[in-house]
Amino acid sequence: MNIQTFNLTGKIALITGGYGYLGKAATESLAYHGATVYVLGRSEKKFETAFSKNEFYKKRIHFQVCDVASTDSIKNAYGQINQKEAGFDILINNAFYLSGNNPLKMTDEDWQTGIDGTLNSVFRCIREAIPVLIESGAPRIINVSSMYGVVAPDFDVYLDFPESINPPHYGAAKAGIVQLSKYYASFLGSDGITVNTVTPGPFPSDSVQQKTKFIDNLSKKTSLGRIGKPEDLAGAFVYLASDAAAFVTGQNIIVDGGWTSV
Repeated sequence: MNIQTFNLTGKIALITGGYGYLGKAATESLAYHGATVYVLGRSEKKFETAFSKNEFYKKRIHFQVCDVASTDSIKNAYGQINQKEAGFDILINNAFYLSGNNPLKMTDEDWQTGIDGTLNSVFRCIREAIPVLIESGAPRIINVSSMYGVVAPDFDVYLDFPESINPPHYGAAKAGIVQLSKYYASFLGSDGITVNTVTPGPFPSDSVQQKTKFIDNLSKKTSLGRIGKPEDLAGAFVYLASDAAAFVTGQNIIVDGGWTSV
C-alpha cells in the first residue's frame, strides 16, 4: 500500500500564471512536495523576481514562455516541455486576463476580452494538453474559479471602493470554469484523467491590502473573520495533484473562509 499520499516526486506539473500572488504559493508548495514545476507565463523577469531566492529555483521550478491567449503559444510551450520531460502529469489553469470592471460602462470589447481571458483560455489549455496527459500514469487537471463564480458580489463591500468592484464578466466566466471542469471530468474519466476546480474566496493582493477599510469589509464576510493568505490555498492544489485525490473528479473545492457557506 502506498502511504506517500502527498508525495509528488517524479511528477511534472504545469501551472499558468504561476508567478502571481496566489500562483507563486501553489508553485512553491508543489515543488516542496517533490514535483518538477514549469511556470507558464509571458514574463521571465517576473518569474525570476518571484523565485530567484527559492531553494528549488532551477532545480524543480522552471520558466516556460506561454501566452494563454494564443493556441500556437500553448502548443509550443507544451511541445518544449514534452521534449525535455517526455510528458507531463499535472496541468493547473490559474492565469487569466480581462479589461474593464464597471458593469454600467463595460464595452462589448471588454466583455469579450474578459470571457476569452478567463474562460476560453482555460478551454484552450485543456484541449491542447489532453493528448499528453492521456499518456501519464496519474493525470490531473486543476482549474481555478472564484467565489464570484458561485455567489454574486455583496456590493456593499465595494461602496467606498468602486475601483475594486468585481466585474460581471469575471464571475460569469468563473462560473463557466466550474461547469467546464465537470464536463471534462465526465468526458475524460475513461482515460483516467481527473478534472477538478479550486475556488478561492477573498485573497486580495498585497497592494489591495493597503486599503484597510476594504480589507475589514472583506474579512467581515467570512466565518473566520479574516482574508485568506496564499498558503491557505496552496494545499488544495497539492491535494488534488496527489494520490490522495485519485478518486476525486468533477469537484469544486471552495477555500473562502466560509464566505459562500452562510
